[in-house]
Amino acid sequence: MSAMLIPILGICCGLLAIFGGVFVKPWFALQQRRMEIEADKVAEKAAQYAAQTERLEERVRVLERIVTDRGADLAQEIERLRDEPAAKRLPVN
Repeated sequence: MSAMLIPILGICCGLLAIFGGVFVKPWFALQQRRMEIEADKVAEKAAQYAAQTERLEERVRVLERIVTDRGADLAQEIERLRDEPAAKRLPVN
């Protein structure tokens, strides 16, 4: 019985190697290609998020500048009104 087992195992190993070369290797190549495509998509989304973040940061900088500039203008206006004589001001009812 053991004499028959050796050729059977040899044939099985050969068939397994052929099966691996025909079916498993292309499957691994397909999985690698899918992962590359997914990586490209993720990189593209990351670039979009970075661009969006940059736009939002620019908007915040503009808003901060507007608030800061108007605050300085408002302070100057208040000081000008304080320095203005009371006779020139309109009466408050």
